[in-house]
Amino acid sequence: QVQLVESGGGLVQAGGSLRLSCVASTRTRSNYMGWFRQAPGKEREFVAAITWSSDKLYYADSVKGRFTISRDNAKNTVYLQMNSLKPEDTAVYYCAADNVRNVPVGTYYYSSIRYAYWGQGTQVTVSS
Repeated sequence: QVQLVESGGGLVQAGGSLRLSCVASTRTRSNYMGWFRQAPGKEREFVAAITWSSDKLYYADSVKGRFTISRDNAKNTVYLQMNSLKPEDTAVYYCAADNVRNVPVGTYYYSSIRYAYWGQGTQVTVSS
């Protein structure tokens, strides 16, 4: 069973930066890895996704131009560099990875149901 462990969250002032990391316990056999977030009282939402070869990167409109996703397959790690943070970015951030052997038909990179493995989440709080 693949385990994902996030780190790097914390408290930062608006305009600041944080870098989240997500380490997989083993090679995930994943194509897509992604980041989602959930704010209090809201549904979990897509933030960013990246393919195995890093040839395709996807972002939610709300973070485009401010966040950058990257991965290092040799380290089984995916990163989320977050710049120009805003109070509305406050949420628990979750790392996710799909399983190429069992991807639900018709799901897309922004769909949480695509992803078989999830981390426990890391809190990001942006103060105004």
